[in-house]
Amino acid sequence: MEIFNVILLGFLVICAVSVSFSKNLLNSILIFMSYSLIMSIIWVLLESPDLAITEAAVGAGVTSILFFVTLKKIHALRKEQEQEEERNELCQKTK
Repeated sequence: MEIFNVILLGFLVICAVSVSFSKNLLNSILIFMSYSLIMSIIWVLLESPDLAITEAAVGAGVTSILFFVTLKKIHALRKEQEQEEERNELCQKTK
């Protein structure tokens, strides 16, 4: 069981660091969701189910939905897709 706790803490640190280095906003939100889910599992292991439910509902649920809606409203998802398509076309032209 101790090894499982260490693995979860490792994943938690990896998620926290990778969010700050991610250039894609959609990937950042998905990593943030996984961070919240891992944190809720840790709260269950610490025998605090009320915090685990709150973390899962607010952290992975409501906050992530608000992030997705915000990205859609500011058209950030479309801009990232267009930039990625331009990069792919540029790579194909150079080959």
